[in-house]
Amino acid sequence: MSTADGSARAVTGAALLDAAFVVVFAAIGRASHAEDVLGGLAVTAWPFLVALAAGWAVTLAWRAPAAPLRTGLPVWALTVVGGMLLRAASGQGVQVAFVIVASLVVGLFLIGWRAVALLVRRARSRRRV
Repeated sequence: MSTADGSARAVTGAALLDAAFVVVFAAIGRASHAEDVLGGLAVTAWPFLVALAAGWAVTLAWRAPAAPLRTGLPVWALTVVGGMLLRAASGQGVQVAFVIVASLVVGLFLIGWRAVALLVRRARSRRRV
């Protein structure tokens, strides 16, 4: 997936990967607190999924879906901030420790896969030369 690749396949893949990582984050969080993972997964994940979609829209992420800095960084920030605001508005907890952990984990996931993809693309382009 090229950072300049705005093809429907690349955009869909990146969006689905982002959403999957947000759901994984929510599942890990629920499991780490010995909560019913499947039963409450939607309650935990929805604020971040809505914020992720908004982040994609605000940043025009489909233009460079795999770019770590141009897309990953702002999508991460908007996902965390928006997710926390939606959690607070819906009566869910936003304790400082949770905000810190969520910021780190969601950042690792949303920026991380893009950074790995960039490194793989660079390695492949060097082999072609």
